[in-house]
Amino acid sequence: MTEATQRTSDSGVSIWLDDLSRTRIESGSLQDLIANKNVVGVTTNPSIFQKALSQVGPYDAQLKELGRIDVEEAVRELTTTDVRNATDIFRQIAEDSDFVDGRVSIEVDPRLAHDTEGTAKQAVELWEKVNRPNAMIKIPATLEGLPAITQTLAKGISVNVTLIFSLERYEQVIDAFIEGMVQADQNGHDLKHMGSVASFFVSRVDTAVDKLLETNGSDEAKALMGKAAVANARLAYELFEKKFDADSRWAALEAKGAHRQRPLWASTGTKNPNYSDCMYVDELVAPSVVNTMPEKTLEALADHGNGAPSIEGTYEESHAIMNKLADLGISIKDVTEKLETEGVAQFISSWDSVLNDTQAGIDRVNA
Repeated sequence: MTEATQRTSDSGVSIWLDDLSRTRIESGSLQDLIANKNVVGVTTNPSIFQKALSQVGPYDAQLKELGRIDVEEAVRELTTTDVRNATDIFRQIAEDSDFVDGRVSIEVDPRLAHDTEGTAKQAVELWEKVNRPNAMIKIPATLEGLPAITQTLAKGISVNVTLIFSLERYEQVIDAFIEGMVQADQNGHDLKHMGSVASFFVSRVDTAVDKLLETNGSDEAKALMGKAAVANARLAYELFEKKFDADSRWAALEAKGAHRQRPLWASTGTKNPNYSDCMYVDELVAPSVVNTMPEKTLEALADHGNGAPSIEGTYEESHAIMNKLADLGISIKDVTEKLETEGVAQFISSWDSVLNDTQAGIDRVNA
């Protein structure tokens, strides 16, 4: 293990890789990151599968075996096979951590982001298709996604809630999670092996807010560049602490062995070259969080990251940053609502590309 990744892990952060492909699994790359970089889980999304399935070659053998099937079915076969194989690689980590880590996430079709029943139905289908206890089903934190989160958890299915940008939505996600766990308990499911994370997106907030600060151009605005995303995430951690500590329903569930839904820092690759390339890792270190990193960010952390605790004692400063942004006329509510809409649209675009690339593969191997 590298010194920095070990220190980050020792500080309470679960390092998950934000990437998966057939090549990564078969080459041994994933096992190497587990052995040498403290990686204890994997997340996927439509953009990640777009990158994976656009490669000519790795999926041809399975596509040929599947034959001329419907492209939607083919995509499900290819992606769930990768996720199933990855969960098997992480199975020992899952068992050793009481299923807190060792998780591999797969997302519902992003075109269902505003379809509650469609999302809940496909979550069950994906869970049964992967058929591994350390899988997680990703559901977007849209308004329509919230009841689907509760319904899915109520069936004993572990959930990764994705595309969270605002504190308001995050609070709704925690409520949806607790209600889902209450129902899971009532339905007789084993709470000890259920898991959930709340994927709070980070770097995209700075990208959006920094543009507004640049437009403002004042000294006050320039002083706030690159500070909104970390402050927003730190306040999410404050909310995480407060909500779970104060909820009597949760106390009863925890007494039965239920695990808290952990905050997961997503979108942690630094997009502004003027900022540290491990900024969204080192600035967000605290117990009981997950940081899912693209490999480039993971390598930066391993090479020169810090990994020391960095959230405790920052809440007052973080609130002050948000107040200063508001004083400049920057509405975090408007920013995060736009980011959610753009995030869904981006994933739908990626999914369309996945379908097109897979159809091309079907045609190629059956020519």
